[in-house]
Amino acid sequence: MYALVDCNNFYVSCERVFAPQLEGRPVVVLSNNDGCLISRSDEAKALGLKMGEPYHLVRPLLMQHQVRVFSSNYALYGDMSRRVVQVLSHFAAGVEVYSIDEAFLDFQGMRLLAPDLLAYGIRVCETVKQHTGIPTCVGIAPTKTLAKLANRLARKQGTGGVLLLETPAQCQEALALAPVESIWGVGRRYARKLKEMDINTGAQLAALPEHWLRRHMGGVVGQRLWRELHGQPCHDWNPVEWDEADHQLPTSHASRHSAVCTRSFGRPQHEPAVLAEAVATFAAKAAEKLRRHGLVAHLVTVILGTDKYAPVAGPSTYTAAIALPRATSNPTLLTRAALDGLRQLRRPGVAYHRAGVLLSGLEPMGQAPQLDLFTAPAPDHARSEKLTATLDSLNARFGRQLVRLAAAGVTKDAEGNDQQPVWAGRAAHRSPLYTTRWDELWQVS
Repeated sequence: MYALVDCNNFYVSCERVFAPQLEGRPVVVLSNNDGCLISRSDEAKALGLKMGEPYHLVRPLLMQHQVRVFSSNYALYGDMSRRVVQVLSHFAAGVEVYSIDEAFLDFQGMRLLAPDLLAYGIRVCETVKQHTGIPTCVGIAPTKTLAKLANRLARKQGTGGVLLLETPAQCQEALALAPVESIWGVGRRYARKLKEMDINTGAQLAALPEHWLRRHMGGVVGQRLWRELHGQPCHDWNPVEWDEADHQLPTSHASRHSAVCTRSFGRPQHEPAVLAEAVATFAAKAAEKLRRHGLVAHLVTVILGTDKYAPVAGPSTYTAAIALPRATSNPTLLTRAALDGLRQLRRPGVAYHRAGVLLSGLEPMGQAPQLDLFTAPAPDHARSEKLTATLDSLNARFGRQLVRLAAAGVTKDAEGNDQQPVWAGRAAHRSPLYTTRWDELWQVS
């Protein structure tokens, strides 16, 4: 048996933990650059607010109904997600993090410790709520696909936010209630194809022969879907192990193919110095991800984007790739390569709306390097690695990106305090970093 734990309206729930007076009131969270709605409370959904609606278009409705608006605060949401997973790790032998607000639990063999899985799932919800303040729903079923379905139905039809699909009859009843497009693994193209054949529910899909799904829905992928719908687990299990000493989820390079940092600017930028500071900042952050996952990169790709809605022909996104003679996670080398890519891309007078740095060609750190035939090893490699380790240690102790390369720029106000760079995205409604910055800790008076 598997359980899928899903945090309800996760970003909104994170904000409400530190603003409990917002319980029962409509709340929305905006995307990067305060662009559109990406999380809505149930009260906001009842007002007709849709996911992805542009903020500037729905602002009059938000003001009319006194909807509380927050800019996205990903540092807070990421830390709250980590806390939820830490609680979940005490309830199952294995936890697989599926997304920032979802995780699978391995309930195989749990009958010995918890004969009543429904009651056990309710206990999971109650404990997560008590320890983190985040409301959740739990779907329990023999396969991951059916657990996703059970979770989807749990909020409305479950007991205490939990729905258990244990018998074939229970699974069949749930499938009959599920539109075919809501089944995990059925994308838009397949959903359209199935509906054209008058296959509208999960039960109708499961009733098709196994060989039909194999032939018409992606070969072995369709076959796995059919078996999952019939209670036969086929999806891989990729658990994480909780590191109690570091109080964080360990990172693995097994499933990571790139490290990227991209941002939209608060307003269009064309000044070379401003663009260079932004790209240098993104390169350093992407390099930090590499080191956190124990990886090094062979290729640096710089991304620049113009206004994609401008009424002009041609692409709005441009890229330049810089191959490195030796794989590295050193921020100095990666930043230097990224700035070389920027110089290749930037066109005088062109206003850019977004930029980013993508690091790829990854391999585990410490692996014997394959050197270029005509390139000698860097004589100061050991010194450079020691400097990088010191930089990481200082930032881990005193705050992320507190110590950084001069190329990333430092903006100060008249009193010497750090200011947001001119290229920073809009975040007019961001809440404090309650759990990750000492100077923004939640204060109770």
